[in-house]
Amino acid sequence: MKDVNILKNNGVNLDKSLELFGDIETYDQMLEDFLREVDGKLANAKRYKETNDMANYAIIVHSLKSDCRYFGMEALGDLFYEHELAGKRSDTFFVSENFDHLMEEAHRMVKVVKKYMGILVELEEPVAVAPSPVRIKATEPAVSEECILVVDDSNIVRNFIQKIFDNKYKVLAVSDGGEAISIIDNTPHDRIKCMFLDLNMPGVDGFQVLEHFKTANLFNVIPVSIITGAGDTETIQRAFSYNIVDMIQKPFDENKIKGVAEKTIARKEVNSK
Repeated sequence: MKDVNILKNNGVNLDKSLELFGDIETYDQMLEDFLREVDGKLANAKRYKETNDMANYAIIVHSLKSDCRYFGMEALGDLFYEHELAGKRSDTFFVSENFDHLMEEAHRMVKVVKKYMGILVELEEPVAVAPSPVRIKATEPAVSEECILVVDDSNIVRNFIQKIFDNKYKVLAVSDGGEAISIIDNTPHDRIKCMFLDLNMPGVDGFQVLEHFKTANLFNVIPVSIITGAGDTETIQRAFSYNIVDMIQKPFDENKIKGVAEKTIARKEVNSK
């Protein structure tokens, strides 16, 4: 039995996090995904900071902010949010002045999580590797049965949604907008019941996917709802300028995603009549 006091004594709001994940078993499963990803994400943040790539820096710290808030690491999440805002305004001075403190706190919390999970051996220095694009032959459909398509660069979000719908729908999850477009363009559209789309992703982002839907007139055949950690008015208004069904703010709980899924799938059923 893991000692939850290891987390609570280090400022983790476990009770709030369990409102999202439902139980400690699911929390622990998702925490394993967090540990598999976090070192690579921190390495990417360092790389983007050193190359002054503030656009991608903002995206990666946004993802880390969302992860921290999912798992109740609220203070660290707030730090990542400050850096997200700095990245968006290209404030390299703020990032440089505060980066070491951010990394110290991030690595400290990772050690806390590893201690809680019983992981005592430190991992080697991570190597940041960009995800390989999915290549699909035009003659072969990407999807062989009806499914929900989830597009999000966070493995935590993808796995959480897959777990939620495990007994009801097949979930096809991809990490990049380019992968999603490739699947959509090579799959009979009646096989995709709906799509959940993140907005902030490296590579092809959510807005580029929405533009593809608009150009190809796909909103009526594959209904789309947004999942995002962005809460600013400009982003929300821009997303709703497209013919989306709904928007879910991260972090979300099981009931919220289920409700929006039914609403989004119902849009397809209405349009198909």
